Amino acid sequence: MAKKLALIASKGTLDWAYPPFILASTAAALDYEVQIFFTFYGLTLLRKDLSDLKVSPLGNPAMPMPVTMPNFVQMIPGMESMATLMMKRKISSKGVASIADLRAACIESGVKLIACQMTVDLFDFDKNDFIDEIEYGGAATFFEFAGESDVNLFI
Repeated sequence: MAKKLALIASKGTLDWAYPPFILASTAAALDYEVQIFFTFYGLTLLRKDLSDLKVSPLGNPAMPMPVTMPNFVQMIPGMESMATLMMKRKISSKGVASIADLRAACIESGVKLIACQMTVDLFDFDKNDFIDEIEYGGAATFFEFAGESDVNLFI
């Protein structure tokens, strides 16, 4: 019997998109049965178009910036775009897979991607904006799998 990994993805920024997809694809490669439950802002990771993923330097004191700068400077318009550009360049220069590639690897390896139906309804998301390879479910759907899982992670 395969081990099981249940993940909750609740954040939808570029930097927070990596952990659920890296962990899920790695676990699947190790023959785990894997499900990711995407809720609240994590739902943006299931959109067909991932080009809007951004990084916010504000409130992220661990983010390595080339120069230490106070929080108020990070609030200046354009800083989010600059941080996003810097992160995308760093990802590319280090040969790290894109979020789209990691998500595709998860789908190819059988990771089940579940969109929180309550959140879809709450934010009036259009299901046509999401990729086709997902299922919709609620908290009970997550708990059904998570209750039998060997590992449960909230990201």
